[in-house]
Amino acid sequence: MKKIVLLVSTLVSLLVLGACSSADQNSSENTQEKLKVVATNSIIADITENIAGDKIELHSIVPVGRDPHEYDPLPEDVQKTTEADLILYNGINLETGGNAWFTKLVNNAGKEKNVDYFAVSDGVDVIYLEGENEEGKEDPHAWLNLENGIIYAQNIAKQLSVKDPENKEYYEENLEEYVAKLDALDKEAKSKFDAIPDEKKMIVTSEGCFKYFSKAYNVPSAYIWEINTEEEGTPDQIKNLVTMLRDSEVTSLFVESSVDDRPMKTVSNDTGIPIFAKIFTDSIAEKGEDGDSYYAMMKWNLEKISEGLSN
Repeated sequence: MKKIVLLVSTLVSLLVLGACSSADQNSSENTQEKLKVVATNSIIADITENIAGDKIELHSIVPVGRDPHEYDPLPEDVQKTTEADLILYNGINLETGGNAWFTKLVNNAGKEKNVDYFAVSDGVDVIYLEGENEEGKEDPHAWLNLENGIIYAQNIAKQLSVKDPENKEYYEENLEEYVAKLDALDKEAKSKFDAIPDEKKMIVTSEGCFKYFSKAYNVPSAYIWEINTEEEGTPDQIKNLVTMLRDSEVTSLFVESSVDDRPMKTVSNDTGIPIFAKIFTDSIAEKGEDGDSYYAMMKWNLEKISEGLSN
């Protein structure tokens, strides 16, 4: 009798172990089957996550709060890029400008443009740096216009669907919901800025990254330097802005979360115009903080800028 009980117990244990092993194997297979996606920065990664959910394995290269213009990829970034099924980058002179860190990264990984990696800005009406109109002189900050954010989302959903057709319907459903959310915020913002008198409309920031924003919401912009480089906040740049502001009716200044705020503090001290708020440009905020998604950062920017200009 004891032998029979022992035999039954042994068989049950083997069956349980087999089931656990099978479950572990299936779980491992499911993880391996997920599309491996790399995004170059937190904004693109967040938009991708809103569309793809848990259907993909996502890696964002540039950390939250860091400037994506100039970056040195870590060994993990190199590995993830090499293994990626799909790589999403901004383009229009962002990661490919300056030290061209992204170009070097994908070349070293043996990746091919429009086969392995895609610019999410494809289809955007590009704005160029002041006095320039040639390749390599594009203003990359297209996402600061929500209409362009929608283009980003559409491009991301398209590439996800091509690489992972089994989940195409899921991506398209999420895209539709996400676009509706961005579109509603865009319409609300345009209404807010239309109500502000023209003489009070001027957004003053450290970097001249609000050209797309200015065009979308009819708010002229001024700045200390035009695009992030090693030459930022020089005495001449500060002096030029201070001179312009003294002849204006500007009541509020703004400083970006991803830049050194000391040059703008100098402008504030020299003009007597207060810094109204910190706003987002090249990165979302840390998880749990205000502006911790593309939608949240744009909502924060639009609210703070409209409040500052209404003072």
